[in-house]
Amino acid sequence: MSCHKVLQEKGYRLTPQRMLVIEALHRADGHISAEEIYEQLHSRYPYSNISTVYRTLELLKELNLVTETDFGDGRVRYHVAEKGHHHHLVCHRCGKITDLDESALYPLKDTLLHDYGFEADLRHLAIPGECSECRRKGGQS
Repeated sequence: MSCHKVLQEKGYRLTPQRMLVIEALHRADGHISAEEIYEQLHSRYPYSNISTVYRTLELLKELNLVTETDFGDGRVRYHVAEKGHHHHLVCHRCGKITDLDESALYPLKDTLLHDYGFEADLRHLAIPGECSECRRKGGQS
């Protein structure tokens, strides 16, 4: 279900600024930061401020319409939830991001539930580590 429709059904106003934040999220090829969204919003609404973007993203996150991911680069990035669940392996040396199939996390989810009674929300993760190429280079020193 689209972000616009959910917001309308829940009684939230669809302000032009809110609509532009949603538009930027849907247009993004991948993940997008609040700062990148703000640049797009500000070019059309010069008197807007970044707090509008953060408030809108927080609302969309609370409504499970966007996911929030930290790739370890100092910026949180957002992704429209309806575009699907996916996960990433992030190399902390070279910054390479590799997509991880969700099925790889099923055993972890089962273990957390069985052994700890903890139901993990594994809809969107970034797992830091070191890629095979950097590990190979590191061993050649």
